[in-house]
Amino acid sequence: MRDLIGTHDLLFVTLDTLRYDAAVAARTPALASVLPGGVWERRHTPASFTYAAHHAFFAGFLPTPVTPGPHERLFAARFGGSASSGPSTWVFDHPDLPTALAAEGYHTLCLGGVGFFNPAAPLGRVLPGLFAEAHWEPAFGVTEPDCVGAQLDRLETVITGLPAGRPLFTFLNIAALHQPNRHYVPGAAVDSPSTHTAALEYVDGRLGRLFDLVSGRGRPCLVIICSDHGTLYGEDGHTGHRVAHEAVWTVPYAHFLLDAT
Repeated sequence: MRDLIGTHDLLFVTLDTLRYDAAVAARTPALASVLPGGVWERRHTPASFTYAAHHAFFAGFLPTPVTPGPHERLFAARFGGSASSGPSTWVFDHPDLPTALAAEGYHTLCLGGVGFFNPAAPLGRVLPGLFAEAHWEPAFGVTEPDCVGAQLDRLETVITGLPAGRPLFTFLNIAALHQPNRHYVPGAAVDSPSTHTAALEYVDGRLGRLFDLVSGRGRPCLVIICSDHGTLYGEDGHTGHRVAHEAVWTVPYAHFLLDAT
């Protein structure tokens, strides 16, 4: 990643609450066309819920490969004793990725989804406050069936007004996988693993437009896409997340390059 800063745009997508088993089971042709080898990488998240996971992500602690390490990180906030930075790691002297990229001339954009990005409460302003520009509205949230479509409408507006020569860091938190997701299966009365998978298939149908938008600015784009944590639908008596369960800790991850179009 160190060699891409300044020459490439950056897109970071978190598929909020997506379980690894749902990711590999869903029919997702758009993702299959861009994931390395057409498949997700199985990783472990640094935290069991959105707020904690994103703080770790923005410091450079993306989900960790499940194989024995150490594993070189893509980017890292400098601190004494770090053992996972390597020759390709972009190491920065800032507390978080958005601030570091802004110092390199990037416009930093946050398109929030779940409640931790809703600025109606002070807590919902913490993560968006790291960015130069941040947007959240109810149409982006967990109860809106076409939440991704609304976010992409806003992204298109921002890109249209941004000088083509300025690099762009887009962070997109997608809420569709989070409960409630039963509206993605007609007639479903409750959320379940099948409605969770159906939500990902809805998201996949919007990703082609997303990739066209970020690759259409005349510069290549590094894409990081992953889940922040999984969630539970009754396994071992648990519903939801913020618990130490394998289905919560195990998440899908990928990064890849999109050519400029």
